[in-house]
Amino acid sequence: MATTLTTDTGPRLPGLIRRLTGDEKHAPSAHSTIDVLQVLYDRVLRVTPDTVDDPERDRFLLSKGHGPAAYYAVLAAHGFIPDAWLDDLAGPDSRLGHHPDRLLVPGVEIGSGSLGHGLGLAVGTALGLRAQGLIKPRVYVLLGDAELDEGSNHEAIAYAGATGLDSLTAIVVDNSSTTHGWAGGIASRFTVNDWTADTVDGRDHTALYTALTGHRPARPHVVVARVETRG
Repeated sequence: MATTLTTDTGPRLPGLIRRLTGDEKHAPSAHSTIDVLQVLYDRVLRVTPDTVDDPERDRFLLSKGHGPAAYYAVLAAHGFIPDAWLDDLAGPDSRLGHHPDRLLVPGVEIGSGSLGHGLGLAVGTALGLRAQGLIKPRVYVLLGDAELDEGSNHEAIAYAGATGLDSLTAIVVDNSSTTHGWAGGIASRFTVNDWTADTVDGRDHTALYTALTGHRPARPHVVVARVETRG
């Protein structure tokens, strides 16, 4: 049975992230996700290094797969990968690429980085779990706000709402980098398709925890995590 590994990795994360060098251009992307990732892995997800193959585990999908330094640091902090791996990002013998690879990195559920695919994969994962009668696992997917410019996400949002896919929680990290935007804000893009939604400060761990565990029956849930605007 998958369990939640409750801990506080905050003191370790800055040092672990600093060990990852060679992809500084994506540092803002990593920084924008660190608080959401920490709350998920410290307090929400029912998965540990010993239960990465447990059918009853929660699934976390990183759609925002470019610049995964924060993700790798969190995985190391929780024992999914050795700390030493962080010292060789994208080296010739490294398992850690500029995009995470599920075949090389323990705990990674999907290969990602080509933006716009993660939400569709999360919908498919949640449907697959439902078809197998696995009702306890939840599926969490982390997207950037600019990914919502991709049309595939509109289809995934509409389908999840129409099928009442209540095991699914999407987290959108909003740093105002989207090109098109959405009338009424990001949350309205989902609620118009029968999702529930919370919009919170993406640096406030208490608010993030409340929102990430605030899903309701018969409807998928989205958490919009607002962080500082990109310059």
